[in-house]
Amino acid sequence: MKQSYDPRNADIQVNIDGALVHRDEAKVSVFDSLVQGGDGCWEGLRVYQGKVFRLDHHLDRLIHSAKALAFDEIPTKESMRAEIRRTLEANGMDDGVHVRLTLSRGLKITSGMDPRLNQAGPTLIVLAEYKAPVYDKQGLNLATSSLRRFPSDCLDPKIHHNNLLQSILAKVEANAAGADDAIMLDMRGFVAETNATHLFMVDGGVLATSRTVACPEGVTRSTVLKLCREHDIPHRVEDISLTEFHRAEEVFCTGTMGELAGVTRIDGRTIGDGEIGPLTQRLSSLYSELTRQESEPV
Repeated sequence: MKQSYDPRNADIQVNIDGALVHRDEAKVSVFDSLVQGGDGCWEGLRVYQGKVFRLDHHLDRLIHSAKALAFDEIPTKESMRAEIRRTLEANGMDDGVHVRLTLSRGLKITSGMDPRLNQAGPTLIVLAEYKAPVYDKQGLNLATSSLRRFPSDCLDPKIHHNNLLQSILAKVEANAAGADDAIMLDMRGFVAETNATHLFMVDGGVLATSRTVACPEGVTRSTVLKLCREHDIPHRVEDISLTEFHRAEEVFCTGTMGELAGVTRIDGRTIGDGEIGPLTQRLSSLYSELTRQESEPV
């Protein structure tokens, strides 16, 4: 699934360390850690009617990632909220907006990977764009990648870091296969997630999703599990094989950028009857309602 350009984003203002600049002038230094080594962490936020869904959860995860990366300085949640608010106000944005919030280790005094070269504090980037949910609601086509997700003893997926090469290479494979996204297995051969989202499946009327041993603790994923508990929807969290996804009654993926999106084909196999399933539709409706009820003021 290729995203399309929204002309409303032609003159957006981007917030880089508190400075609001036109998108054409939005730049970071060649000495920034993001350029030097992908050394940073990020969150995707979605704005609904002037409020951000699960903002506190996202900011907590960003701070946890920065702590795991041993950043010397980390902005407070209050200061990051203020910069998000300034950016949305500067762009006159209040709905149908996706915000990419990035925290770099910051500028280095000279090129190199050693964090001791970072002596100016972190760099905070707030990029807000008009962006509808990016996935086709008519059903996604997935293909399994040859690349595996790292376990926690290699590069812990619970660190939501900016080094996305593993995901990008999986996406290259999906593009070459004519698929929308790629399924990625863990090192044991169980399904971890896609290159960009978490995966759920329905088997015997029971919803199932993979354990977070080789994928991040997704905010949308946790929201879906919360909805299951609140609405008495049978569900389980366990290791799931690729074959179980191939023969599933329903499959859908979750993420802030795309919300809930049904999957109708995997590796050339039709999922269920080839249509978006009833449980997928029900949870999508419950999720949409929750975004209206529980989004937080910035």
